Amino acid sequence: MKQIVKDYLYLLTGSVFVASAFSLFLLPNNLASGGVSGISVITYELFGISPGAFQLVANVLLLIIGWAILGLGFGVKSLVGSIFLPGVILFYEAIDAGAAVDDTLLAAIFGGVGVGVGLGLIFRGRASTGGMDLIAQVLHKFTHIPLYLCIAILDGMVVLTAALTFSFTTGLYALIALFITVKMIDFVQLGFTQDKMAYVISEKRDFIVRAVFEELDRGATEIQAIGAYSRLDRPMLMIVVRQSEVSRLKEIIRRIDPEAFLVFSEAHEVLGQGFTSDKRYINVP
Repeated sequence: MKQIVKDYLYLLTGSVFVASAFSLFLLPNNLASGGVSGISVITYELFGISPGAFQLVANVLLLIIGWAILGLGFGVKSLVGSIFLPGVILFYEAIDAGAAVDDTLLAAIFGGVGVGVGLGLIFRGRASTGGMDLIAQVLHKFTHIPLYLCIAILDGMVVLTAALTFSFTTGLYALIALFITVKMIDFVQLGFTQDKMAYVISEKRDFIVRAVFEELDRGATEIQAIGAYSRLDRPMLMIVVRQSEVSRLKEIIRRIDPEAFLVFSEAHEVLGQGFTSDKRYINVP
């Protein structure tokens, strides 16, 4: 029950973010940055159709199409999102909110951020608001074009239509908004932490593991690896540390084995002991 409530909070909060960013930044500046919302910007300009009403009808119809053609098991949450999000847009239309900023670049940046954060929250709630993703899945089913490419093609068509409807410059601003949206979805989905993951190959791995535990209070995982050229077993250590601990880890490894091979990579949203839960030590060397 607790998880269901949490999912709906993500869904409703995310929908408010998306609707607010669309109504206050994207729509007033004619930024059609892909998806059904982008199409609603174009139809509003050409035919005066309410963007909120257009998205409400389109999202519900696309959910029905998705069920009929793809046999997808859309839940209640997706239906709620498909109705609630356009409902918030209709509210903004009713109060005639207007533009938050008149600068198109700022509108693209903050509109993209708002939509990306909102969609990220909706996805974290394991929900959807329908939209162009369903059309992309239908296109993928009948053409076998990769799904990511189908989404890119459809969003590209919306942006191109916007460029022809408004101006080439406006289309470029819409691309900026779309790019920022995609990046913000990743940030919200993967987390904002900047933890690092280190891979270490060394003949003195036992000494490194003990030093990492005693000096950093961190653990390590040994991964079996084989040298591609030598074909010899070269066990590799995987160590996850906070960003502030990177320099200390480098010093430990250099001190113990200057010849060690060390690679760092980003580790987003690390879950587990020592990061999101208390540490418990068992059979420490």
